[in-house]
Amino acid sequence: MSDRSAIEWTDATWNPVRGCTKISPGCKHCYAETFAERFRGVSGHPFEQGFDLRLVPDKLLAPLQWRTPQMVFVNSMSDLFHEDIPMGYVAAVGRVMQRADWHTYQVLTKRHERMRALLCGPLRWMAELRHVWFGVSVEDRRHGLPRIDALRDCAVAVRFLSIEPLLEDLGPLDLSGIDWVIVGGESGLRARPMCQSWVRRIRDQCLAAGAAFFLKQLGGRRGKRGGDEATLDGQLWRQLPAPLSPETVVRRT
Repeated sequence: MSDRSAIEWTDATWNPVRGCTKISPGCKHCYAETFAERFRGVSGHPFEQGFDLRLVPDKLLAPLQWRTPQMVFVNSMSDLFHEDIPMGYVAAVGRVMQRADWHTYQVLTKRHERMRALLCGPLRWMAELRHVWFGVSVEDRRHGLPRIDALRDCAVAVRFLSIEPLLEDLGPLDLSGIDWVIVGGESGLRARPMCQSWVRRIRDQCLAAGAAFFLKQLGGRRGKRGGDEATLDGQLWRQLPAPLSPETVVRRT
């Protein structure tokens, strides 16, 4: 079986690439980097090289071995569209997703320009895979909003936004063509604050635009998830994008 994930909006993770480099303010307190660097120099550990970017071809075929259909977050410890990952390797990841089509894949990136160039160009076939969802990270207006526009340019089955960590009020959002919006605050001792009013504004815009809204957590120094830390105005929001989810899930606490 795959690595089970504690991430609320997926079932499992698949990392045919490990490591990344910082590109915008959302990367400042990267959870993946913090985890990986704990094991730098530990002989034989998957992160013996810390968070240095490297390909992991021996993990490429893993989804073919997982017979139970799952929601799979692709490269939770990297970015598939990183500029140092050869296009041929990106294509190889895509071919595995194409073959193991009983899973649903979630590909999230901050490298929106390369994503658009590949999915609208030589890897257009990858954009056409109906069971592969593509998303961009949105932490603020300056860096995040251009990513949304780039995602909208890609003719993919499901477009989603990961607004985590939310670092400021994003203001009016153009959510046309966006199917799913995940929102979360930053957690841990160095967490930057998030105002619930920012989250309410995003939620209300999602409801108006018909985009599914998923509140992961409100964040904070405690880093607690679940319970009150995942509710907004007494509601636990766990919507999934239609038509893949037949129901809208909004549970009251």
